Amino acid sequence: MRISTKGRHAVMAMTDIARYGADKAVPLAEVARRQGISLSYLEQLIAKLKSRGLVHSVRGPGGGYRLRIPADRITVFEIVNAVDDPLPRIHIADPLTATGRQLTDLLWQAIGDEIKAYLKTITLDDVNNCTLCDSEANSHEEARKSAETA
Repeated sequence: MRISTKGRHAVMAMTDIARYGADKAVPLAEVARRQGISLSYLEQLIAKLKSRGLVHSVRGPGGGYRLRIPADRITVFEIVNAVDDPLPRIHIADPLTATGRQLTDLLWQAIGDEIKAYLKTITLDDVNNCTLCDSEANSHEEARKSAETA
C-alpha cells in the first residue's frame, strides 16, 4: 500500500466535511479554500469517495456534501483505498533466485501491509478528535525537536 497525494488530500477533504458538516452540507468550494486544494481536483476525489458510499451530495441552496455514514465508522484506509489505485502484489517463487530488486520490493510490500493494517484502526473521528495527538509518533516528533534545540 502506498499513500499518494490523492490519498492525503482525500483524508483532508473528508476530515473537513466531518468537521464542518455535522449540521449542514459542506460546499466543495469551502473545502477547497480551507484545505488549499484546487476545486476541480477535489471534485474528482469526491466523485470517487461518493462512488464508494462515503459521502453523498445535497442539491439546491445550502447544498454540498455530507458523510454518508458516521465518522467513527469510516477508517482512513477506506478513504485512501477509495482514491488510490492498488499496487500489484509481488510473489517470489524461489528466494534463492530472486533479484535484489524483487527482495526489496517485497520488503516495501510488507511495510505497506503494516501501514494498511494501521490505517484500518484509525477512524475519521479519531483524526478529527486529535486522538493521535498523544501518539508515539507525536512523542517522537517532540523528542526530535527537543534534541535539535539542545
